[in-house]
Amino acid sequence: MADVKPFRAIRPRADLAEKIAALPYDVYSRQEAYEKVQGDPYTFLRIDRPETQFAADCDMYAPEVYEKARDMLREMIEEGFFLEESREAYYVYELVMNGRSQVGIGACASVDDYEGHIIKKHENTRADKEADRIRHVDVCSAQTGPIFLAYRRRADIEEEVHRAMRGRPVYDFAADDGVTHRLWVIDDEGAVERIRQEFAKVDSIYIADGHHRCASAVKVSQMRRSSHPAYSGREEFNYFLSVLFPDDQLMIMDYNRVVKSLNGFREEEFLSRVGQVFDVTPVGTDPYKPKRKGEIGMYLRDAWYCLHIREEQYTGDPAEDLDVAVLQRELLSPVLGIQDPKVDDRIDFVGGIRGLSELVRRVHSDAKAAFAMYPTDIHELFDVSDAGRLMPPKSTWFEPKLRSGLLIHRIEP
Repeated sequence: MADVKPFRAIRPRADLAEKIAALPYDVYSRQEAYEKVQGDPYTFLRIDRPETQFAADCDMYAPEVYEKARDMLREMIEEGFFLEESREAYYVYELVMNGRSQVGIGACASVDDYEGHIIKKHENTRADKEADRIRHVDVCSAQTGPIFLAYRRRADIEEEVHRAMRGRPVYDFAADDGVTHRLWVIDDEGAVERIRQEFAKVDSIYIADGHHRCASAVKVSQMRRSSHPAYSGREEFNYFLSVLFPDDQLMIMDYNRVVKSLNGFREEEFLSRVGQVFDVTPVGTDPYKPKRKGEIGMYLRDAWYCLHIREEQYTGDPAEDLDVAVLQRELLSPVLGIQDPKVDDRIDFVGGIRGLSELVRRVHSDAKAAFAMYPTDIHELFDVSDAGRLMPPKSTWFEPKLRSGLLIHRIEP
């Protein structure tokens, strides 16, 4: 069963939390990261993206870049920007976006559970992306960005969460994107033990977001185990920083597609080919958001269409029956020739947070057609992971995003 433990977090001083908290490192391009940190001595993005402290043409993977991250973190701790809990605790983390609340528990999940497939993934990782975070975690001896995990709700855990939330949060601020962040500390020994025992009854935990951060934390743990042959298994490097959400708290947004080429077809010909694959209903000129699984919105030239997936196109395989998988298998690959969407530059992916107007804009600028997807359901993600299968790339877009720098897990030695 799952080993989800409390830990002694390093976290910002209450009056600095809003200034320090930063969006995850990987939502920014290199140029965006440079611009974001200019003149800001507090943002944690400086530590998560330490190349911003060097010349713009520096080798962002050079040893001195990671050493700079370590040094800045140490300086901020020594200067009192951060404090460290005196005893192990769990952390209730609430995010409120557009009036909708989402509440999880900050904790440390087990590397052994990841390797034993209690913690399950739904996508593969890239070695080059892993290498960057491996160096960052190893040199800093700290995990600075939490992995977003999900589990099936347990009433006794929720009871402890709600009890904690009746108290005063240690943080309560609205970020510049309008998302409110609140944090409560659970350090009562009885409550801590009850939460840990309840998590021990959970048989499966799922990576919702942060596959590369998770894989990197595991690789650092393996490195440290090999260099500490007498390790006990209780060292902090055997665990990785996480925020765990029950399944009924999560919102997955659509992850849409735009294609830059119709593979030689004129628009009328392409629409005819689409009609051979799906049942097509014209829906006018207003953006069309699919209303249920099995519907795909398509924008072509100045018109929207609803594409209906046919019953016989479902296979019974949870990964193959995702709407994004059916679109890829039935249309994008055989008709448009996009065989591998991970590397083909004729396709782009647009997160649902940007709205359908972004799809219209793209078609009127650099794309030929756009596809608006119905969001993948969290239980579809569970089913794919339970089957040991992988989702197609860009199947899920989770909002709101957890902030880096609010909870840091030290893994020394």
